[in-house]
Amino acid sequence: MRKSRVKVMPVAAVVLLMSMGLATTTRAETGTVRVVFTKGGFIVGVGAGKGVLTFHGKHSPFTVSGMSVGFTVGASTTKFVGRALNLRSPSDLAGNYVAGGAGAAVAGGAGGVQLQNANGVILQLSGPKVGAEVSAAVGGVTIAMQ
Repeated sequence: MRKSRVKVMPVAAVVLLMSMGLATTTRAETGTVRVVFTKGGFIVGVGAGKGVLTFHGKHSPFTVSGMSVGFTVGASTTKFVGRALNLRSPSDLAGNYVAGGAGAAVAGGAGGVQLQNANGVILQLSGPKVGAEVSAAVGGVTIAMQ
């Protein structure tokens, strides 16, 4: 009687390749963000606003609040638009962000900022400012999903 030998290695390789094709990988993606933020103060600036994240065709509203400490004089409203990088879900946008920057607006101007939270989400925002404000401050921003 002859024993037949089953070649296990080629079968295992085929099963491994098939399972790799079935595995889903979680990868970070990019969403678009629109925010209207109003800020005012003298030395300490305080601001608040609302925004919408568009991610995978769905719109997720959120609120923004923040404070800056440093040289801040006046008030302004900025309509930011930009991108949210490294998103896996809309809830990743929520959290505390730290920002440092300088800007100026007198009846109109431009502002830009890049922020990052503990989830690794990076916000790259820019937009026109309306008002009279000069600042060179370090501040924090908190985003809460609605």
